[in-house]
Amino acid sequence: MRQMFGTIAPRYDFITRAFSYGMDSRWKRHGVERVHLPPAAVVLDLACGTGDFSRLVGQSKPGVRAVAVDLTERMLHLARERGLREMVCGDATCLPFASGSFDGVFIGYGLRNFPNLKAAVAEIDRVTKPGGMLVTLDFFLPRSKLLRRLYLAYLYLQGAVWGLLLHGRPRVYTYIPDSLRSFVSMEDFSALLRRMGYRPVAERAFLFGGIGLHWAAKE
Repeated sequence: MRQMFGTIAPRYDFITRAFSYGMDSRWKRHGVERVHLPPAAVVLDLACGTGDFSRLVGQSKPGVRAVAVDLTERMLHLARERGLREMVCGDATCLPFASGSFDGVFIGYGLRNFPNLKAAVAEIDRVTKPGGMLVTLDFFLPRSKLLRRLYLAYLYLQGAVWGLLLHGRPRVYTYIPDSLRSFVSMEDFSALLRRMGYRPVAERAFLFGGIGLHWAAKE
């Protein structure tokens, strides 16, 4: 995983915009704007990539401190070039922070890449203060089996085209449908959050349920 994201890091932002038809920034902005954080809050930008959520939090919520974490050093290097200062290279299932360190956790397109989703959510819960918020944006499997097959085929084709154009290798960006095949639907993820003790849990679907935002409060 680290090697793959090290390869795609320079093109990561472009691919994120391409796969979302340019709507990715708006979705992330909506995710941040709906969250109420206390003054001088500290938030975790987990699987941060190049740091979109950290920058959006800094722009819309003055006084809030964002700490960015990613598994890939090259992603963190790009995030530093884009102005981020607090960064840690780390694993979502073994975070190097004390329990109750954060008032909120933001995750953009990281969930389906975690080897053990339940273990990652448990670790996120550990480092979040009671009442803290979890905000996630990711690809999900549509509930309809027909839409699911069409969506995976579309993502595979789009990934192959961009991989061939940008790297001369069609399989570079097919990791998105590959990771999605064994993932969950938006509704299944909401149910997991409730089982893990998050209340309330809200969601918003985009692209017929293929992309979803979640907001969940730790009890």
